[in-house]
Amino acid sequence: MHGRIARRLAAMASVTALLSSCGAITGGDDDVVTLDFWCWGDVQTARVDAFNASHPDIQVRRTDAGGGNDTATKLLTASRAGNAPDVACIEYQTVPAMVVSDVLADIADKTGPLTDTFTEETWQLTDFEGHVYGVPDDIGPMVLLYNKARFDELGLRVPETWEEFAEVAAEARAADPDTYMATFSPTEFGNFAGLAQQAGATWWQVEDRNWTVGFDDESSLRVAQYWQDLIDQDLVTAEPLLTPEWNNRVNRGEILTWPAGLWSPSVIYSIAEGQAGDWAIAPLPHWEGDSNAVALQGGSALCVTSNSDQVDAAVEFLTWMATAQESTDAQIAGGQYPASLNGQAATAESPPPALTGSQEDYWEVATEAAASTVPHIQWGPNVTTANDAFADAFSAAVRDHTPLTDALRNTQEEVVEEMERVGFHVTG
Repeated sequence: MHGRIARRLAAMASVTALLSSCGAITGGDDDVVTLDFWCWGDVQTARVDAFNASHPDIQVRRTDAGGGNDTATKLLTASRAGNAPDVACIEYQTVPAMVVSDVLADIADKTGPLTDTFTEETWQLTDFEGHVYGVPDDIGPMVLLYNKARFDELGLRVPETWEEFAEVAAEARAADPDTYMATFSPTEFGNFAGLAQQAGATWWQVEDRNWTVGFDDESSLRVAQYWQDLIDQDLVTAEPLLTPEWNNRVNRGEILTWPAGLWSPSVIYSIAEGQAGDWAIAPLPHWEGDSNAVALQGGSALCVTSNSDQVDAAVEFLTWMATAQESTDAQIAGGQYPASLNGQAATAESPPPALTGSQEDYWEVATEAAASTVPHIQWGPNVTTANDAFADAFSAAVRDHTPLTDALRNTQEEVVEEMERVGFHVTG
């Protein structure tokens, strides 16, 4: 618990600096509308620059407020102070919590023409019974990113099922005792959520304001036990990702795969540029049966905040970000998979990311994954609490060698306890 409190305090402390950057720029041409925009990622620089160059009457000023969790925490504080930015990137799983806290504006009356720009499943990530709280920006359908050069060297096959994944993990360890098939990270809430959703889990459901919470449902427990078995057999490492130690393992070719969203090649390339062209993506392994369904891991919407008094200009910015070729080209070049249909179509004419530069069918695999996502995933009103509870419980389980299934049950208890404490009716 102490780690979670420290993280939240640190995030709160940095809000003061961000608040000072919000609000309209004074001086200059009175006809120019200035929008403040909070969003992480280098890809946003090129997009904002292109928008500003083509819209002299609307200028966007971007601030990187940190990643998804940091931005959400800071945005909540800024909104309560009445000084939130006009537009912010919000991860899909966090949108319901922002809606419940009245952080986001309903822009349904201004976004009707945009609905045909997305698949129904994608649009529903921000549309709640006709109330629209953002425009989808990028999505992260899950795939298996793997080091093809090392697979070829060790004579390994690409697994099609999770049963085969475990078999190949054993073969890899036998072929090279320093090599592991993958890493189970106890702090990656979104990754585990995606794997559980693929297996059939539904962590939150609501009907007539009655909530059901299922972190310890049968599907989730099955996934936890699966990874527990791999950890117990020393077939995967159990450690946080992107630490110096983990990065060194990747650079030495000792971590062979990463089941993750389509943004994963750009992350690995950022720490292992020397492996450009060595990696590839394959469909995410599935459970028994013929289903090729996968969940989304990551992805975000562009949302107008309830504090903004420039809603029309903000929606114009969102519309350009979703539909302009310059915008989607920058996304693709930066390693994002666009949420819009026109952006996804443009990937067919684009080279693959540098890490997977030798894979001719990269975008075909990516497109198939995007077309096979699990529909109608419901996120709850306290995802941040769930994220923190998960990280605390699973980190303790890995450290103390206690069952991951117990960590899931602990997460369930904490999520339900908070929902009931703040007034939600939880029926199961």
